[in-house]
Amino acid sequence: MKYTLTLIGNSATPLTDEIIGAASGALPNSSAPDWLAQGIACDVAFEADDGGKVEAAIRNQLLGARIDLAVQPAEGRRKQLLVADMDSTIIEQECIDELAAELGLKEQIAGITERAMRGEIAFEPALLERVGLLKGLPLAALEHVYNNRITETPGGRMLTATMRAHGATCALVSGGFTFFTQRIADAVGFDFNRANTLIFVDDKLSGDVVRPILGRQAKIDALVELRAELKLPHDATLAIGDGANDLGMIEEAGLGVAYHAKPVVAEAADARIDYGDLTALLYLQGYRASEIVAG
Repeated sequence: MKYTLTLIGNSATPLTDEIIGAASGALPNSSAPDWLAQGIACDVAFEADDGGKVEAAIRNQLLGARIDLAVQPAEGRRKQLLVADMDSTIIEQECIDELAAELGLKEQIAGITERAMRGEIAFEPALLERVGLLKGLPLAALEHVYNNRITETPGGRMLTATMRAHGATCALVSGGFTFFTQRIADAVGFDFNRANTLIFVDDKLSGDVVRPILGRQAKIDALVELRAELKLPHDATLAIGDGANDLGMIEEAGLGVAYHAKPVVAEAADARIDYGDLTALLYLQGYRASEIVAG
């Protein structure tokens, strides 16, 4: 079977001929490197019976090298639907933890968030517990957090702009809150967004959210519904996330990517990005630097 190895460097670790040579040494029947972006990303085509075993051998060969790599079937790499998590994926923070900081509760709430994202506790009750602790937080505090604490993950705007320029649909599906997803979706360039809706009373958080809660299953449902609506095959879909509540949609997608993810997610995903920014998802799809659109 024909496969493609994609090697992706980053600002701290450029991709060098030496790294490519070391990786190629573990490849059977490989071609010369095809640079997607000089010093950043390249593809190496090869043939093998089991791509997963080859990828494991390459990872062992490059142990300690802080670069990203993935082995995929050569056909069908470009996707027509992107479904992305928001917190710690499209943005660099967990919004609920930053809201907690406004009340001096960040350490307490961040601990619950971390356990939920690692899959140690169920997402829905963990969300309700954390939102309950935020009761009374004024709307103005949410505005302050969005304007002063939230930063986009580098490469997000290029990811959506490039995929949309090539006919893809981009959806932001979060277990967080519509207050943030609506703003982030507009800023980064997503076509749709879904998330939980916070309940306000007199412009203050009530300590609750609108039911049903959008959690792991709702993310799967969003991907399946959009795939059907767009009449896309399974392989034409891409999902990305970092936490345990993203696992379902990552496993449901044609290409599921763990982005700077918790171990349980990184182990289960088709591909993992541990070091690069979000443009790595474009290189995984075979986009060249000349094709990338600035967001």
